[in-house]
Amino acid sequence: MINKIWKQNEPYVIAEVSQNHDGSLGQAHAFIDAVATTGADAIKFQTHFADEESTQYEQFRVKFSYEDSTRYDYWKRMEFTEQQWIGLFKHANSVGLDFLSSPFSNKAFLMLDRMGVCAWKFGAGEVFNDELLGKAIQTKKPILFSTGLCTYDDIDRIVEKIRKNGNHFLMFQCVTAYPSTPDSIDISLIHQLKEKYNCSVGISDHSSTIYPSLAAVTLGASAIEVHVTMSPYMFGPDVKASVTIDQLKQIVEGSKFISKMLATKIDLSKRTKEKEDLKTLFSKSLFANDTYAAGTLIERGMFSSKKPNIGIDASLLPTIIGKSLKKDLKTNEPLRWEDIET
Repeated sequence: MINKIWKQNEPYVIAEVSQNHDGSLGQAHAFIDAVATTGADAIKFQTHFADEESTQYEQFRVKFSYEDSTRYDYWKRMEFTEQQWIGLFKHANSVGLDFLSSPFSNKAFLMLDRMGVCAWKFGAGEVFNDELLGKAIQTKKPILFSTGLCTYDDIDRIVEKIRKNGNHFLMFQCVTAYPSTPDSIDISLIHQLKEKYNCSVGISDHSSTIYPSLAAVTLGASAIEVHVTMSPYMFGPDVKASVTIDQLKQIVEGSKFISKMLATKIDLSKRTKEKEDLKTLFSKSLFANDTYAAGTLIERGMFSSKKPNIGIDASLLPTIIGKSLKKDLKTNEPLRWEDIET
C-alpha cells in the first residue's frame, strides 16, 4: 500500500501515534483498531530503547510527567519488547494498515528491519543521524523524512544520498512546533519543494486541526502525517499537537473529496444534455402579462421573465421590441420565435 504515494491518485494518510499510548501495550493496540475505522493508510509509532539513545542525565525540556524523574525514565516506560512490537505489526497488517515506526537507535532499526517494515520514516531530528539513514537507504525500501529542522543544504545532502541508491522517497513539509500555529506553517513550501526536488512532497502537521492537511492536498501533497489521540483529554506530551480519531476520519474523507475535485476537468465550451435540461429548468424566458391579439407590436412591460426557459430567453427581450405578434397570446403563455414576425 505504501506505493500509493507514487501513483499520484489519493494522498497517503499516516496516523502518528507517537507516545500517545503512554507506554500501555493495550492502548497501542486500541489505537490500531481505532485508526483502522477512519480509512487511513498507515499507523505509525516511534521505537525507543532508553539504554540505546538516552542517559539519566537527559532532563525534560518541559516537565510534564507525574511519574518520570528524567527523560530517560520516560523513554524506559515507553518501551515494548520485540515480541510486543511484532504483535503490533501483525495487528496493523491484519486490519489493512501499513505499519511504520521511526527508529531512534541502531537496536530499534535492526528490530524493525527484522519485522519487515515497508518503509522508513525519519523525523525532523533524526534526519541528521547519518548512520541510521545510511542503513535505511541500503535496504532499498522507501524513505520518508521530515524537513522541519532542515536548510536547503541539508535537504540537498539527504536527497543526493537517497537518489544515489535509487530508493523511492518523499519529504514532508514540517513545522517542529507542538502545537503548530497558523503563522508558523508555510504551506507554500509544498509547491517549492516539489519544484526544486522534482519529487513527492507531503505535510507532517502538528496543529491539532484538520486545516493544514486539507490545504496541503489542494496544493498537491502526496501524503499526510498527523499525530492522533483518542481524546484531547488524554495524558502525554504529544496530545496537544494531535487530532482526534473523528478529525482523522474527516482528513481522510476530505483528502479523497479534494483529490476527486482536482482530477475533474470540465469543458465549459460544451454542455451535456443533463445541463441543458437544468438550464431549461432554472433559467427564464418571456411570458405574456396579458392577452394580446395577432399583429400587436411588442412593447416593454408586455412580457415578464419567468421559469421555465421554454420560450425566447428573457435576456433577448431588447432584440424583439417593436416586432409584431403573428398569433394571439394568452396570459402567462410563453413567447416563442415562431410567434413573432422576424
